[in-house]
Amino acid sequence: MTQPLKVIFAGTPDFAAASLKSLINSKHDVIATYTQPDRQSGRGKKISMSPVKELALEHKIPVEQPINFKSADAQEILADYDADIMVVAAYGLLLPQTILDTPKLGCINVHGSLLPRWRGAAPIQRAIEAGDTESGITIMQMEAGLDTGPMISQAITPITATDTGSSLHDKLAAQGAELLVTAVDTIAETGISATKQDDSLATYAHKLNKQDAFIDWTQAATTIERMIRAFNSWPVAQSQLADKTLRIWQAELVKDSTQQSTGTISAGTIPAGTIVNADKGGLLVACGSDQLLITELQIPGSRKMSVKDLLNAPKNQELLAKGSQFSHSPTA
Repeated sequence: MTQPLKVIFAGTPDFAAASLKSLINSKHDVIATYTQPDRQSGRGKKISMSPVKELALEHKIPVEQPINFKSADAQEILADYDADIMVVAAYGLLLPQTILDTPKLGCINVHGSLLPRWRGAAPIQRAIEAGDTESGITIMQMEAGLDTGPMISQAITPITATDTGSSLHDKLAAQGAELLVTAVDTIAETGISATKQDDSLATYAHKLNKQDAFIDWTQAATTIERMIRAFNSWPVAQSQLADKTLRIWQAELVKDSTQQSTGTISAGTIPAGTIVNADKGGLLVACGSDQLLITELQIPGSRKMSVKDLLNAPKNQELLAKGSQFSHSPTA
């Protein structure tokens, strides 16, 4: 029987915790975990632990939380664990070559895309936003470049027409956890065998920020609908209406005029962002081409709700009235 590997795990959010849990339940020995330092979160600014730290402490696994790996102390602590391999999943820190070379078998990464497509920080959301029909997991050997290392294994998962950033995240987290253990089992038996990426096919998934989330209504309805799904549940698509910033959680494409609710503004040249109709079915909004039916949104100071429920309040009926126009940017 092949000897279990001594594994150091480095990761921070839920996506990483799924892989850690899978390793804990495997034959391999997780001897330490690395995760981002505890940070303030929520309205109360309470200090909170990462999901990876919570899981590690639950299983009495040592936790290290260096700010970075520039200091000799941080490098020595890692070396003292004498690990066979280091597994990295959504850790959030760049690892210098010194760290990549420390474990006997180096470092491997669980990445949420089919590399070389969508290297970078937000591969799940960018795949949906771009209209990709599939995503997946790549287990790769890490090197100094950003997600450029040779690929050990891949698994594909379809992206459906209803997938959100949140739902695809959950699918890939589970898929990554399963593929990781298979990869580590194989490495324990035969060592690392990897295939070089084709750099000419690389695309980059730039980090998400709140400014990305503001809708440009002059774009096509298909583009906006994908964006809304991609940014659900963070940073959540947004648009200004009157003096309020609304968060838009769900919407549907409406291309056929026969599908539109009765009582709409007459067809013709309608400014992008205009609410063409508002009823219990949703808000029908004109886009650069075609129209979008918003079915779930969030008004400041309230939870997310269906348009049907929001329109029960007279003040919301006025805000969401037919003819009102969403702005194209936070400052427009």
